[in-house]
Amino acid sequence: MIAPLRNQTFFSLVGMNRAVRKLVEALNQKVMPQYGKSRRRLFEEIDQPELRPLPEKPYEFAFWKTAKVSIDYHVAFEKHFYSVPHTLIQQQVEIKATERMVEIFHKGKQVAIHPRSHAQGRFTTRIEHMPSNHRFVAEQDTNWMLKQAEKIGPQTTQYLTSLLQSRSFPEQAYRSCLGVLSLARKYPVALMETACERVSEAHLRSYKDLKAELEALSRNAASPPQPLVHENIRGENYFN
Repeated sequence: MIAPLRNQTFFSLVGMNRAVRKLVEALNQKVMPQYGKSRRRLFEEIDQPELRPLPEKPYEFAFWKTAKVSIDYHVAFEKHFYSVPHTLIQQQVEIKATERMVEIFHKGKQVAIHPRSHAQGRFTTRIEHMPSNHRFVAEQDTNWMLKQAEKIGPQTTQYLTSLLQSRSFPEQAYRSCLGVLSLARKYPVALMETACERVSEAHLRSYKDLKAELEALSRNAASPPQPLVHENIRGENYFN
C-alpha cells in the first residue's frame, strides 16, 4: 500500500482512504501463485459461509449485582434506589446496569426497568410497583414504626414522623426509620431523646445525621470533666 502512494500528496483523510481503498481492492483480486486463487475468492469459499448476521443492537457493557429487596420495595445500585414490585420484598434479585438503563431480574425474569440515575440517596419509583394501600407485611408499616418510637420517647417519635413526612412517599423513609430504631437499641434512652431533639432543631433528616450526633454525645459523656488550670489561681495554701 505504501510504495505506490509514496509520491502522492494527500490533503485530507478522506482522499487518502479513497486511494488506499482502490489498492486494497486490487490486492484482494490478485491471484496468489501458491494458491491459484485470489484473497477475495478464498474469502468467499472459506470464511463467508461461516459468517453470521450482526446483532440487531450494538454490544453494551453492563454491570451485574445481586441485591436483596428492602421493605420499601427498592434495591440499591451505586447508592440510588430503584423500585421493584412490592411482592418481591425480602427476595434476592439481579441488577443489570448499563450506561443508560437499570434492569432488575428475579429468577431470570425481568421484573423492572428504569433509566439509570447517578443521584445518590434519591429514589426512582414506579407507581405500579406500590401496594394498593401503601402497607407492607405485618409490623413493618408506618404505624408500627411510630409505636416503636413512642416506646422510646416524644423526641424520637417526632423525629421519625418528620422523616416520614420528608419523602415523596413514606416508604422511601423506611430504611432511615428502621436505622433510627436500631440506634435506640445501642444508646441510652436519654441520649437518644437528646440527639433526636438536636437534629430536629437543625432540620436534619437522615439516619447518618442522627448517628453522628449520637456518637458525638456519647464521646462527650464518656470524657470526665477536666479541672480548671490557670496561672493566676493562687492555690488553697495561699492564705495559710
